[in-house]
Amino acid sequence: MKKVILITGASSGMGKETAKKLIHDGHTVYAVARRIDQMQDLKALGGHSLQMDVTNEADIENVVDTIIKKEGKIDVLWNNAGYGLYGSVEDVPLAEARKEMEVNVFGIAAMTQKVVPHMRTAKSGLIINTSSMGGKMYFPMGAWYHASKHAVEGLSDCLRLELKSFNIKVVVLEPGFIATEFGTVLINNFSKISKQSAYTNMMNKIIEGTKKAAQGNGSSKPSVIANAVSKIINSNNPKTRYRVGKFAKPMVWMRTYLGDRLFDRIVMSQM
Repeated sequence: MKKVILITGASSGMGKETAKKLIHDGHTVYAVARRIDQMQDLKALGGHSLQMDVTNEADIENVVDTIIKKEGKIDVLWNNAGYGLYGSVEDVPLAEARKEMEVNVFGIAAMTQKVVPHMRTAKSGLIINTSSMGGKMYFPMGAWYHASKHAVEGLSDCLRLELKSFNIKVVVLEPGFIATEFGTVLINNFSKISKQSAYTNMMNKIIEGTKKAAQGNGSSKPSVIANAVSKIINSNNPKTRYRVGKFAKPMVWMRTYLGDRLFDRIVMSQM
């Protein structure tokens, strides 16, 4: 069945690849992001591209109103916008940490608040929130990123229960290592931190591991996310969580069943 789908963070990586597939599948896709110049190819494929910043309430209201006026509904909201912020808790400026939370957590909340009333009126809807395997486990230097994704997990669980009686489903997507701009952003964030940091050795290890993951078979292609999202959208009864991509399932399994101390030792053995 053809659906009206709104995707945030659609200018690259998982968002763009999935938008392409959903357009190909015959859905009406509205792809939004700050970098509208990077979504012209989606428009050429038959999608709709709109400029929007998830931290700007006026932007969000304008996008939602535009879609409702043209389509009369929004069947699916995929809250996919987000980015990785890495660095020690000691080093990362709190202004940067707040920005991370504004995009990764409050951006989801803002989008949800604007879209849900229309879904309630229709007594139908699907919200997909992009978390991460990092929403269930952790690596050093990733405190603010992991905190944001742990928050997405809790927000989504509460939202799922709140919206159940309105026939609105909430699904959490937990990607593993996916070949996107994530690694580049991570390394760029490290470059902003003082070379005199007490954590330089650990940062260098993580940079080295990030570069290795970007090579060979260290990461999954964004197409695995596109296929998963398509499956979720086409399901009458989707699961509450989907772990997709390199290392997602084994890493979460280890965190769940090995306990804190053993998991800590495994992680730090890589440092």
